Amino acid sequence: MPNWTKLIEGKIALAKRGKKSSKPNENERIPAGQKQVTNFPVLDLGIRPNVNSSNWSLRIFGLVEQEITLDWMAFRNLPQIEDTSDFHCVTRWSQLDMIWEGVSAKELLIRARPLPLAKYVMLYGYDGYTTNLPLEALLDDDVIIAHSVYGKSITSEHGGPVRLVVPKRYAWKSAKWLKAIELQSNDKPGFWESRGYHNEGFPFLEQRFSEDDEL
Repeated sequence: MPNWTKLIEGKIALAKRGKKSSKPNENERIPAGQKQVTNFPVLDLGIRPNVNSSNWSLRIFGLVEQEITLDWMAFRNLPQIEDTSDFHCVTRWSQLDMIWEGVSAKELLIRARPLPLAKYVMLYGYDGYTTNLPLEALLDDDVIIAHSVYGKSITSEHGGPVRLVVPKRYAWKSAKWLKAIELQSNDKPGFWESRGYHNEGFPFLEQRFSEDDEL
């Protein structure tokens, strides 16, 4: 069992390093306060769930007309896409032009047919992690439920066999080891949001913490 207190305090300390910056980077694709990297750092809660293509499944449920549960074969038989996007972590690093392959989140949500009352989603990981987003955020064309990055299967340390990628938000919104998507009428905070992280998490607005709206 990881030391939750140290893990949480450590990640918050990394994110809080330095004040909110109004000075843009020379590369306009990198938000203020971020540094470009090329090595795809690993950050998690200290848990690596025992999940792989043989025991993984994804459930879409809640306010939908058609609840969906996909195993690995059903997931891989769906239309596959490739998308290149930038990845911004709240701990102040950004990696550009990451090439992901998987299934469009919009594709799956359309198949589940959200009910009119569905406005928000809660994302669940196999490690017990949760994070929340507006439903409309998952309907962007660049949001992908990914199984590969740079042409190779996503490793367990990076959230494989399947993780979510939401390029327009800080990476804590891109749940690793994706297990389920629940559609809801009301917004509810996830793991980091309930611990002071910003509810929206837009990198170019430096929405790292809820207190940032007051700065």
